[in-house]
Amino acid sequence: MNSLKRQKKFDLSANQPSNWAGLPVLVFLILSCVPLTSAYADKWHFPDVERIVAVGDVHGAYDGLIATLQSAGVIDDKLAWSGGKAHLVFTGDLLDRGARSRDVMDLVMRLEKEALRDGGRVHLVLGNHEVMNLTGDLRYVADEEYAAFVDDESRKERKRWYKRFKNSQAKDMDESTVLSQFNKKAPPGFFGHRRAFRHDGIYGKWLLEKPLVVVVNETAFVHGGLPEFVTINGLAGVNVTLKQDLIDYVVTRDFLADKDVMSPLDRFKEAPKLFVEQAAAGLIPDEYLDETQKVIDLSDSPLHWAAGPTWYRGTASCSQLVEGDALNRVFSKIGASRVAMGHTSTITRRVQQRMNGQVVEIDTGMLQSVYNGSGNALVIEGDALSVINQDGRRNLSPIDHPVRVGHESLAISDAAMADLLMTGTIVDVDSDGVSWKIVEVLKGQQRVFAYFRELQGAEPAVPELAAFKVDRLLGLGMVPATVRREIGGRQGILQYVSADAITERHRAASGRGRDAPCSLGKQIEVMYVFDALINNEGRTPSSMLYSPDDWLLVLVDHGRAFGTDPGYPAYLDDIELKVGGQWRAVLGKLDDDVLRAELGNVLNEDQLAALARRRDSLLGRN
Repeated sequence: MNSLKRQKKFDLSANQPSNWAGLPVLVFLILSCVPLTSAYADKWHFPDVERIVAVGDVHGAYDGLIATLQSAGVIDDKLAWSGGKAHLVFTGDLLDRGARSRDVMDLVMRLEKEALRDGGRVHLVLGNHEVMNLTGDLRYVADEEYAAFVDDESRKERKRWYKRFKNSQAKDMDESTVLSQFNKKAPPGFFGHRRAFRHDGIYGKWLLEKPLVVVVNETAFVHGGLPEFVTINGLAGVNVTLKQDLIDYVVTRDFLADKDVMSPLDRFKEAPKLFVEQAAAGLIPDEYLDETQKVIDLSDSPLHWAAGPTWYRGTASCSQLVEGDALNRVFSKIGASRVAMGHTSTITRRVQQRMNGQVVEIDTGMLQSVYNGSGNALVIEGDALSVINQDGRRNLSPIDHPVRVGHESLAISDAAMADLLMTGTIVDVDSDGVSWKIVEVLKGQQRVFAYFRELQGAEPAVPELAAFKVDRLLGLGMVPATVRREIGGRQGILQYVSADAITERHRAASGRGRDAPCSLGKQIEVMYVFDALINNEGRTPSSMLYSPDDWLLVLVDHGRAFGTDPGYPAYLDDIELKVGGQWRAVLGKLDDDVLRAELGNVLNEDQLAALARRRDSLLGRN
């Protein structure tokens, strides 16, 4: 964390007089402008709601939003509220990237009031893009979004900030270059936009009143997901304590801008380093050092972490065996049994569900020009879930999150990948110098790489296929599509592998993946239990692959698995196996009849018996 250390001229020690005593306006704003005490806890729980309509990331797609809300029956042809007592929930990211973000916000603000008059409600939970606009992280604001604020921007305002910007540039820089750089950083409407997102601006004040998580009936609504932070801190810790970090940051930033210590042009990620440099050069007056340090400290709030509720993608990307137990703990903490969220656009561009319906993904890429999706509304009535498309298609069902192990970015299903491996044209075969050969497979417009290992003799047992089948039986989602195929007159195993995949050995050496959406540590813990179950003696860092796009663990090379020893592989001797509720549930379904029916053609009787004993051992039955 950056810190403003006094070298001679300034000091941030406990003896330094605090400037907060001279800023009653800040205290007033924090305590009265935004009500965030525990007395407001009921604002986050809404029971006995007959109809819930939820919409994911809008990103300024005003026309798509109008069509979606009209299709869902919550606004009429005059754009007035027509939803009666329904609750309409937006899971954040109303803005950024799309030209009509302001129109979207104005509509939601108006519908909030109209819905209340009819006994309904409109909820908005903050997304990472609302937080970014409030804090000055403007990476995704389109010029068209700024242009919507041109009439709110005065010449005097632009002149003021241009003068400050010019003074910060090299003295020998010519005027035209300075002006060009300024206009690039601050397109027309920029300062009107920034004023609107201040703590006292029309949108800033409104957004700072919004929570990060709400629970309607038993469905939690959040933008990114439900990380461990929510389990530890609960709704109060998220909607009060974490939210206070945001309020404090915005209020302090605005104060420093008013005192000309900070500029609206100072971006969120740049501000801490800038303040440290300015303080070291003696350019920050002593009376404002406390406030600049506050901005630095709050820049590292958990609110901005990948594991914070507005950024977290683990709920959307981790398998049930990795995330399921943690999700049940957070549900217990906040009084929910399901979560609906945005942030991670669904690959199918349809509303998806996963983890037996406990997770519903509703970001379907409404901003068509960027995401090539459309508007979809999730409708919850009692226990029934349905989807209404912006084109008026009703009573659609959420589709299951597709299984695409190692090929999330490819627009084909797991079954289609297996078919491609089985029937595609073999374009090229290249040996990697060991037991596997690298094979290029082509079918239609789809071209993939795969590993081919020749089977020796009859080989009645085929561990590679068995590992794949056990993976799918468990819902593990770590072993890629694997098929049996003849290539060049040789029978063997063909297994998909991404051309971009890197091994755990290379990942660890590079230090990459530490902020993976799905915790690498948790994924590896699940791998340990899987290897214990199948008695995989061949696990090495080279048989653990990742795609740098998502850092989901892919397991390959299981030729030494499924031994007849009922014990676990030696490499797990000193490792504690974490067999939680999710593992117990799936292992409990793998009874002897299921194992024989599903694996009898790839494992022999002794292997099946040993597998069953290891299953029982993991369940504590021995």
